[in-house]
Amino acid sequence: MATTVEERWRQFFRWGPYGLLGLATAIAAASADLFMDRTEKVAAGVLTAAVLLLHGVWDHRCRRVVAVEGWGPEQPDCGPVLVPGAPGPASVGHFVIRTALAFALTWLNPFFAIYACVGYFDAVHLLPRRLAHAGLLVTAVTMAGSQSGGLPPASLMQWLAFGGLFALNACLAMGFSHLATKDAEKAAERTATIAELGRANARLEQALAENAALQAQLLLQAREAGVADERRRLAAEIHDTIAQGLTGVIAQLQAASATPDRERADAHLRRAAGLARESLGEARRSVRNLGPAALEHDTLPEALRKTVADWAERSGVDTRFTVTGTELPLHDEVAATLLRIAQEALSNAARHSGASRAGVTLSYMDDEITLDVRDDGRGFDPLAPPERAGTGRGFGLDGMRARAERLTGTVTVEAAPGEGTAISARVPLGAP
Repeated sequence: MATTVEERWRQFFRWGPYGLLGLATAIAAASADLFMDRTEKVAAGVLTAAVLLLHGVWDHRCRRVVAVEGWGPEQPDCGPVLVPGAPGPASVGHFVIRTALAFALTWLNPFFAIYACVGYFDAVHLLPRRLAHAGLLVTAVTMAGSQSGGLPPASLMQWLAFGGLFALNACLAMGFSHLATKDAEKAAERTATIAELGRANARLEQALAENAALQAQLLLQAREAGVADERRRLAAEIHDTIAQGLTGVIAQLQAASATPDRERADAHLRRAAGLARESLGEARRSVRNLGPAALEHDTLPEALRKTVADWAERSGVDTRFTVTGTELPLHDEVAATLLRIAQEALSNAARHSGASRAGVTLSYMDDEITLDVRDDGRGFDPLAPPERAGTGRGFGLDGMRARAERLTGTVTVEAAPGEGTAISARVPLGAP
């Protein structure tokens, strides 16, 4: 709609003066005998031809500016007819000559004021702002002279009418000009706001595209993190079940082959078979992401008591299990984590420490549960590399820490060469 209205105004500014001049000429010709003598009629005809010539030259010049020199405020302005921009000397000259011709025609015949009123419409377009009010006042003089009975006023009453009509025309012209200027400023502000909104929408679309790309990247990273976490879980489960079970099986088989006593050999073989079956069951449960079989029917203290007793029987290490504090219900993940840490700590003690005594303590505290595994073995330097520490390069302590950290817990190790080893795992009671 805005484009249509603007185009209509452009059409009016280009063709409107011709239409108004034609209408004024027709009415002036019909009333020529009332206002003009023969000489004045000839003068009116000459002035009318001059007006037509002026508009023809002006239109030709504007079209040449558009076709050859281009559009823009740096070119001489043709006003609102064709080329937008700041008014220049050419447009000021055109307005002055045209207004003078219109004044002269109205002096000869007041009906030519029909053409002179065009100055109300384009003064603000053809004149700089400092001259626009003067152009409106000159047009108001012409219009007041026509409305009061013609120029010059012939009587005192005509002069009074001319003064009043001039004041009225001047006030109306200045008022409407002020309103038009405000409307133009608001339109410019709206145009600037729309342009800024367009730029903001473009930035928003760019941000949405970047957010979509970031979301896709985050989803990819989340999938990769989930895959890595599942791999770590399976690695820990395999290490804590199959690896430990196979270690126990090998130890029992070696003990069976090393003893000449048939009954003791059979006992070691039965333990080896039981460990193999137990490890197979744990492996299947790990694949199905189930908890340890030891916790299927027992609480954590009972499962730890049985685990410690079985380990002590297999390893021959004097081991004591203790529970302190008031026993509280635990989340399955907490119980499974502490049981796996205890199994790994005892397995490490059997393989590396050469201990004669060991102790396992489960402590229920106000806001956390603690598992301590101690032995009086040869110990090691926790800061030394695995090869020098004599602990091998298995999953070991890193696996314990990873399990505890998944529940926002911690695992600390206190050890020294020849002074045994103490492993302490702390997990919040409210951890999932």
